[in-house]
Amino acid sequence: MGNQNTITRFGLIRHATTLWNQAKRIQGQNDTPLTPGGENEAREWGRLLEPYKWDRILSSDIGRALTTAAIINGFLQVPMISDPRLREQDWGNWTGKTFAQIKKETPHLLAEQVAAEWGFCPPGGEDRNSVWERSRKAIQDTAQHWPGKNILIVAHEGVIKCLVYRLYEYQLYLGEFAPIRPCHLHWLIHDQKELRIEKTNALSLN
Repeated sequence: MGNQNTITRFGLIRHATTLWNQAKRIQGQNDTPLTPGGENEAREWGRLLEPYKWDRILSSDIGRALTTAAIINGFLQVPMISDPRLREQDWGNWTGKTFAQIKKETPHLLAEQVAAEWGFCPPGGEDRNSVWERSRKAIQDTAQHWPGKNILIVAHEGVIKCLVYRLYEYQLYLGEFAPIRPCHLHWLIHDQKELRIEKTNALSLN
């Protein structure tokens, strides 16, 4: 275990493009494979991330994240572990649908959930607060086990939003303003006391 001044750094990225991403369907904790383009994305990310000093990879245990992490690790060559607490939000009955479908089928329910902000919970799914709590705990536990290391996290858009937005003390639905950009690496740090943001959008992976 490290002392109270030990800093563990986490580089946070989303998995590469999947079939349902292309179709704009909500995946939640369901899974679809990476597209050929997504596999190419992950290889390019591996080349971009290789110059950084990484000690290990921490991934969601959902297939699309694990596959992305494994492709990247072909370049990094570090120990890789997975944690189910980094899974995407469970979207329940809305899994597999598009937002256009949901808006057409249940517009009032969607509006009600959006207004709930951190309490946003798809029918039969889980709320955003739960995603924040479990993902934060996964990172805290990792910092306790491997203090002072640089760890790459491969997770999901919902997880990244919950972590970054909560640490920034923002609401999840901000209209025009968004603190994170897609296909970017974000840095979080843990000093054995608390988790905080070091820098968002630190590296473009495009």
